[in-house]
Amino acid sequence: MTRNDRDKADTSETVDTADFGFAQVPRRDKARRVKGVFDSVADRYDLMNDLMSGGAHRLWKQFALSLTALKAGGRALDIAGGTGDLAAGLARQVGRTGLVVLADINARMLQHGRDRLIDRTLITGLEYVQADAECLPFADSSFDCVTIGFGLRNVTDKAAALASMRRVLKPGGQLLVLEFSTPVIAAVSRLYDVYSFNVLPWLGRVVAGDADSYRYLAESIRRHPDQQTLLEMMRTAGLEACRFHNLMGGVVALHRGYRT
Repeated sequence: MTRNDRDKADTSETVDTADFGFAQVPRRDKARRVKGVFDSVADRYDLMNDLMSGGAHRLWKQFALSLTALKAGGRALDIAGGTGDLAAGLARQVGRTGLVVLADINARMLQHGRDRLIDRTLITGLEYVQADAECLPFADSSFDCVTIGFGLRNVTDKAAALASMRRVLKPGGQLLVLEFSTPVIAAVSRLYDVYSFNVLPWLGRVVAGDADSYRYLAESIRRHPDQQTLLEMMRTAGLEACRFHNLMGGVVALHRGYRT
């Protein structure tokens, strides 16, 4: 199947179905399937991130952190926070007088994140909440900054998640969405396809013992909205001054928007 064929396949989503990679599954079932993926990969998640990206994911996250505009005493929320890389950086920015909430829908990932942050001696001013991005359990106008790194593509209702993230931002607060996206250079796109659908599943099988989960992750990237589409979704959710930055030729994009 060519990339164009994949892009055309299963592009419609009805009220009752959602994409799970290239497949369409009952909408109510997607969250359970995604949970299974991350339950499977949690123990090797950090190692696989380093291997898959050659360590570049750390630079992408540092770029996101450089744009938060957080100050000492600030309040930040990291959604789908995984094993805590962004939360660690946010905690250093807000300091001991601030608050960072690490949220993830997956209990195993949340536990790994908590353990890693404690190992980094980051304890004060950190809270951990198991939460669904589509209906965040926080009051309106709670945070100066909300981040979500490589998690939005796994959400069933992305529009609902974006609206929920905007709701919990304070006026003037910023949302940062770091996610794999659509390469803007043809040669990069072709190499990226070969890597994603051959190397990633092989790495998943050899290192994590789970080729299927990494095949899903590659497919989920292809089904994620491209840069301009996500930009429009953020605007529709009520965010202002929205823009994005392409990284590595669009392999990754950082989207930004504000609540006014």
